[in-house]
Amino acid sequence: HFYDAGLASSTRGHHENLERIRAALDHREFLLYYQPKVNMATGALVGAEALIRWQHPERGLLAPAAVLPIVEGHPVALEIGEWVIDTVLTQMEAWALGDLKIPVSVNISAQQWHRPDFPGLLHDLLASHPSVDPSRLEIEVLESSALPDMAQVSQVIHNCGKLGVSFALDDFGTGYSSLAFLKRLPVDVLKIDQTFVRDMLDDPEDLTSVEGMLGLATAFRRLAVAEGVETVEQGILLLRLGCQVAQGYGIARP
Repeated sequence: HFYDAGLASSTRGHHENLERIRAALDHREFLLYYQPKVNMATGALVGAEALIRWQHPERGLLAPAAVLPIVEGHPVALEIGEWVIDTVLTQMEAWALGDLKIPVSVNISAQQWHRPDFPGLLHDLLASHPSVDPSRLEIEVLESSALPDMAQVSQVIHNCGKLGVSFALDDFGTGYSSLAFLKRLPVDVLKIDQTFVRDMLDDPEDLTSVEGMLGLATAFRRLAVAEGVETVEQGILLLRLGCQVAQGYGIARP
């Protein structure tokens, strides 16, 4: 047996990070920020995406990268995922009291998709917030996590769809999905990844990719939502291409 000091230090540090994140969950240090989705043609607010933040007592407000990569594959990720959905439903109840009734989307990890009890868990969470219309909860699944096990993901979507929730395919264009994939995956929304939107004004290939994805969305009767819109020029081009709904720093920060 060989002792590797570097590996031991890395493993110990990862374990300590996990324990700190679990403590943060217990101490209510996590927050959800909401980024608006807007119809750029009318200016109407059509929804929001919930994004996790960590209000660290020493390091300040931390982005998802400080949490999600560390917990990937660990049971605490499932606890965080459940907390996110419950917190979103609680927020939707509060907004409804002020007559704000908009769809809110949450990101679901591959680990959560593979939970046999996920549809039952979602049912219980919705039941604990009976005033929230389930159709206003949108679940986002990463294209890259759906591709390896499309049959299971499709079945989970089908089972959860019976509850009335809707689904979006996130980071569309990054996972090399096929036409058969789009045909079989029962999602309502295709979210065009920001890596294509960011450079489409300068990169002809990115522009062609965006045009192609919008064509697929139209052909399969899916709503297209552009992510990462940072400038007015990007928004105008998307409108010319037929994409009306978008989110990004050029519209509103989370």
